[in-house]
Amino acid sequence: MEARAIQSGVRQSARKMRLVIDLIRGRAVPEADAILRFSKKRAARQIHKVLRSAVANAQQAAQRENAAFDADTLRVSYAVVNEGQTLKRFTAAAMGRGTPILKRTSHVEIRVAGVEAPAAPAPAPKAEAKAERKPRAKKAPAKAKKKTPAKKKKASK
Repeated sequence: MEARAIQSGVRQSARKMRLVIDLIRGRAVPEADAILRFSKKRAARQIHKVLRSAVANAQQAAQRENAAFDADTLRVSYAVVNEGQTLKRFTAAAMGRGTPILKRTSHVEIRVAGVEAPAAPAPAPKAEAKAERKPRAKKAPAKAKKKTPAKKKKASK
């Protein structure tokens, strides 16, 4: 089961939000939920909303397919923050000038996927195949070059 949620136009810079999203990428949903709930960063609140929305979307998809659903088995499989539109404003500066203010926005996307049972391990390569290979010839050790003594400079009087 896989589901995603996207929030566009979050009024915070992508650089600040990436600090928080890096904490939850690849983690189990209950663990990511706890990390976001107790984080002091402002970005954690917005990312927590998106995570809850992704879990709700996964639940709705499971309901449509009449499949069993357990939110505790979900993992954050994909989590990115991209830059959104930058709002450009100006503020007054010295000598009648205007200084630009860039109000940055970002887009958050989170995908959650259910943990599936691990596949059967591939059979180990047979020992016979290794025996059929011919051993490689060893290279002769390289001869060390003799170092010539450095020439001494004549002392000038």
